[in-house]
Amino acid sequence: MARTVDPGSKAEECGLRADARRNRRQILAAAREVFAEHGIDAPMATVARRAGVGVATLYRRFPTRDDLVRAAFAHQMETCARALTEAVDNPDPWLGFQRLVETVCALQSEERGFPAAFVTAFPDAANDHAPVRARAEQEFATLVRRAQAAGALRPDFHPSDLAVVLLANGGLLAARPGDRAASRRLVAYLLEAFRARPTRGVLPPPSAARLDSLPLASDTARPT
Repeated sequence: MARTVDPGSKAEECGLRADARRNRRQILAAAREVFAEHGIDAPMATVARRAGVGVATLYRRFPTRDDLVRAAFAHQMETCARALTEAVDNPDPWLGFQRLVETVCALQSEERGFPAAFVTAFPDAANDHAPVRARAEQEFATLVRRAQAAGALRPDFHPSDLAVVLLANGGLLAARPGDRAASRRLVAYLLEAFRARPTRGVLPPPSAARLDSLPLASDTARPT
């Protein structure tokens, strides 16, 4: 995964020495990679090794895992929150729902570790993020009800189905990292399935994936 610099981190870097800024950026980039590969419970020492810094340096910049996760995915968190606000405010609830799902899945294509961070990184109710997450869940549930009341979203869709979408998209991206064309096509299929009245619209173009190139489970059982 290509290392990216979080644009939301620039304000926090003001006043830091050049070497401290460099260390911070390396740590955040390494954290995004490690969390995507091994989950957000990966050892902090693994992040430090990937960043090329000492564990003490990592903890000096980010005293807790929550601090590191929040900083690593700050840009994605802000984008997701903005997309949810725009979806709820959209006078067309289906269009708001569609754009929200597309945005969250595009974020997952950008940083595969983000969904796990957003959903499970902050289980402590005392954490500042818990009320934000609870409010986001309530707003998404409201959006779902509005789209269903408008006759656009199938009545048996449940807000938890968004987690299923992320799991499916995450599995695809794990098998084919960076294949955003395949991700967009999968999301389009799922959105069509969620409609109360399918449109039979044109899907995004297919990716270059082939069945004979997929890492199927049976392949791992073959003797070497």
